[in-house]
Amino acid sequence: MFATTEVANSGRFVSMDWALFIGLSAVWGSSFLLIAIALESLTPGLITLGRVGGGAATLLVLKRLSPQADRKLDRADLPKVVLLSILWVGIPFTLFPLAEQYINSAVTGLLNGAMPIFAALVSVAFVRETPGRAPSIGIAIGFVGVILISLPSIGEGAAQASGVLMVLAATVCYGFAINIAAPLQKKYGALTLMTPLLCLATLWTLPLGLRNFGENTATVGGVAAVAFLGAVGTGFAYWMMATLVGRVGPIRASFITYLIPVVALVLGVIFRGDTIAAVAIVGAALTIGGAVLASR
Repeated sequence: MFATTEVANSGRFVSMDWALFIGLSAVWGSSFLLIAIALESLTPGLITLGRVGGGAATLLVLKRLSPQADRKLDRADLPKVVLLSILWVGIPFTLFPLAEQYINSAVTGLLNGAMPIFAALVSVAFVRETPGRAPSIGIAIGFVGVILISLPSIGEGAAQASGVLMVLAATVCYGFAINIAAPLQKKYGALTLMTPLLCLATLWTLPLGLRNFGENTATVGGVAAVAFLGAVGTGFAYWMMATLVGRVGPIRASFITYLIPVVALVLGVIFRGDTIAAVAIVGAALTIGGAVLASR
């Protein structure tokens, strides 16, 4: 299931790497704000279904336009693709809208900054890479940061605590998924891997998306937010992420979470009036710093 992978660029990021890195940070950093907007008129399940289904439809179009994406998946790799559709999309995309019913978009984005820590831990545990002194210290610092980000929300009651736990569970799923995806992306390319993955995830999220369907009120803002989350925030973004993983490896690709919390925090404060405790800001700084050390 897990394997070491040779990457296209093991040295410094080149212009293409930076373009993918910054683009993904902006798109996924804004996704937490868009989820909050969509929750004003749509149920969490329908947001997830619209996002995943829109992403799948986008990649189906891109795949049809790309003659290089005609390769079929080997039968032996199908279980991994099914697992990725659950860990990389199905579970996290279901948990984020549910979590944002209890915690704001800025806190959700800050907690997402722990993803490189979990990616590094999974790599250590399953790829059997022994961490050195700096990565070990980084992992410890990163977990302290996650605790500090979580404390204000946990202190507000069980509902907020459940929101924090949902985001952390989604982030752990990302840590596993990005390590599993790396050798598959290297083998098949981004479109060949991500298109069936998102199609499968659409099936998994369909029952929850149709549940309580009558409770939805289709406002222009909510529909537009989900449409952007699907086409750009999922379709194009996962294509870009899989490409970045293949170019620079899973751990360095997870560095996008250095900027995602910053984007989520700024947008949440400006457009939603989100309030962030000072201790959470300190925790975010520790999490990012720990991730930097853990990735060395």
